[in-house]
Amino acid sequence: MAHPIRCRCGDLQGEVDTDAYATRAVCYCRDCRAYAYYLGPPEGMIDPLGGTEIIAVRPKHVRFTQGIDRLACMSLTAKGPFRWYAACCRTPIGNTPRNMKMAHVGLVGLALCGDGHDLGASFGPVRMRVYPESARGSPPRNAQFAYFAALVGYLVSLLGSRITGSYRVNPFFNAATGAPRAEPIVLTAEQHQELMRAV
Repeated sequence: MAHPIRCRCGDLQGEVDTDAYATRAVCYCRDCRAYAYYLGPPEGMIDPLGGTEIIAVRPKHVRFTQGIDRLACMSLTAKGPFRWYAACCRTPIGNTPRNMKMAHVGLVGLALCGDGHDLGASFGPVRMRVYPESARGSPPRNAQFAYFAALVGYLVSLLGSRITGSYRVNPFFNAATGAPRAEPIVLTAEQHQELMRAV
């Protein structure tokens, strides 16, 4: 089974396997909010507590079926993660490490919510709430066992990708060179500070 990925205007489309190991999380960090402000922010990306819903999966389970030339990339700092979005309508798509050998992508929930598709039905309940100390209020507390199990399970899946070499199957990077598919836009220190002041 697959869950659709779609930007707001529909130019960029794809899918993510729902039978793959995935972790549904909400991240309250200021960097995710700064990224949202960089994009607009897109309506529905940030919840009232300042959280961004994320589906963490291995990139090999993500496929783009239309408009991959619309995929754009930015980074808040010179060493920060790559943050991918649709250049056509500035819809956030996901976040990846800079090194493709770390086989992770955190797909942004906004790109997965079109056409009435339910995240809970595809990926289960939220199991991790990350950086709750940065929330604009008091988010629900992590259920400790579910949090620990989700974290360990995902780390094991990352290790498996490194051992088997499956990290090379990654739609966000060139498998031969390891270079990102799109040239990253890296913010200047001044641009970064301005965004952080906004959040």
